[in-house]
Amino acid sequence: MQNMNNTQYFKVEKEPEISVKEVLRIVYEALLEKGYNPVNQVVGYIMSGDPTYITSHNNARTLIMKVERDELVEEVLKEYIANNSWK
Repeated sequence: MQNMNNTQYFKVEKEPEISVKEVLRIVYEALLEKGYNPVNQVVGYIMSGDPTYITSHNNARTLIMKVERDELVEEVLKEYIANNSWK
């Protein structure tokens, strides 16, 4: 029987942080693997907020829902600007 005079400890493990860039990469690959046009699907999700635009394959839907849609737009725009030498 447990000793009722001692405090029990419960530790919750945090999920590792994943960058927005990595989420987009995983989602993009999952959509490609399932035969979808990743650009169209991600744009549909960003515009509507409807997670059914994103496949559940490889946990892509769950991952993308952990990121705010404005963060997705920001990441895409930052990459676009960096890759087109606008800086």
